[in-house]
Amino acid sequence: MEDDIEDSRAARAPGRFARRRLGALIGGLIVLVATAIFLTGAFARVLPGYVGIKVNNIGGNAGVVSQPLPVGWYFAPPGTNIYEYPVFTRTYTWTHSTTEQNAVDEAFSFQDKNGLGLSADVAVAYHVDATRAPILFQRYRTDMDAIIAGPLRNAIRNAIVERGAQLGVEEIYGPHKSELIQTALRHVQAYFAPVGLQVEQLYWAGNIVVPDAVLHQINAKIANEQQALAAQANVATARADAEARVAKAEGDAKAIQVEAEAIRTNPEIVNLRAVEKWDGRLPTYTGANAPLPFIGAK
Repeated sequence: MEDDIEDSRAARAPGRFARRRLGALIGGLIVLVATAIFLTGAFARVLPGYVGIKVNNIGGNAGVVSQPLPVGWYFAPPGTNIYEYPVFTRTYTWTHSTTEQNAVDEAFSFQDKNGLGLSADVAVAYHVDATRAPILFQRYRTDMDAIIAGPLRNAIRNAIVERGAQLGVEEIYGPHKSELIQTALRHVQAYFAPVGLQVEQLYWAGNIVVPDAVLHQINAKIANEQQALAAQANVATARADAEARVAKAEGDAKAIQVEAEAIRTNPEIVNLRAVEKWDGRLPTYTGANAPLPFIGAK
């Protein structure tokens, strides 16, 4: 009986050994995969055109690393994040269209000095100063897209609202249109430059939108002003022509007076003029007692 039990155990031993090996192999694969996943997630890359900001969220060195990271791969274990800020020029346009950069209306709304509501699409060009990128992150604690959507947009809107409230709609739509956006640009540049965000350009990305009724009034006023200018030009031209004719008439009269006075004081001028105009031919027919021309001229 005991021999049979031993024989049964010996028969089962190879199977148990194979299962243990399989289990060890599976366990090893699991550890290998987990290690690969850990190592893959423990490295981050800073792409060309960007600067990295390393942030330690745990440990004794928690906080923003003051030294910016150039292009390359970096060890970033769990608890460490690397943010990227662009050091090349990027642009963003806030527009009313829902089919461009965002699916919502992002146009800027503001008012003129009389409270008339206006709106406009605005575009910005910007980049980050690589040496001050950590300061930018310390100020806002977020990535570039969130800064553009939040702090930068708010600063631009406030600058446009502030200057727009000092102008009338005709000034905003006309002669002060460029000045308004340039004033806003200067304010935004001064606000963000100390923290490393360089706002290069700010510009209207389309026409300023005003109510249709007001737009018709503006266009009608412009048309009337153009017609008035044309009428003034016509009047000036007519006046100039009249003055020229008067000047010519006065000149002709003065010449006649001078000539008459010369003839009065010296009658021989008449004979001189006649000789100057004579072609040298005598009349074909003359009366019996008619004198020959210029016989008495001296």
